[in-house]
Amino acid sequence: MATINVTDASFESDVLKSDKPVLVDFWAEWCGPCKMIAPALEEISEELGEQVTIAKMDIMESTQVPGEMGVQSIPLMVLFKDGQPVARKVGAAPKSQLKDWLESEI
Repeated sequence: MATINVTDASFESDVLKSDKPVLVDFWAEWCGPCKMIAPALEEISEELGEQVTIAKMDIMESTQVPGEMGVQSIPLMVLFKDGQPVARKVGAAPKSQLKDWLESEI
């Protein structure tokens, strides 16, 4: 399952009302570390797609939700379960670390 793109308009339906956990990657086009982890998140999405949805939100295109979430540093990954943020990870990390962290939280 490939990553999905979410916007301010789709955040509620795609993330908050999802029937499975959703990892939201807050990112921006100009962010080097964001681009570095993107392929790893795509691979993790394929590997764990049955358990978790991985979503990407461009903070330059959608500003409302990142503002409400208090996003100050990117990349920022926030895991949502049952519409609530339950875990956060700031910064880039190797795929193995990202996957291990995510698996321990879902």
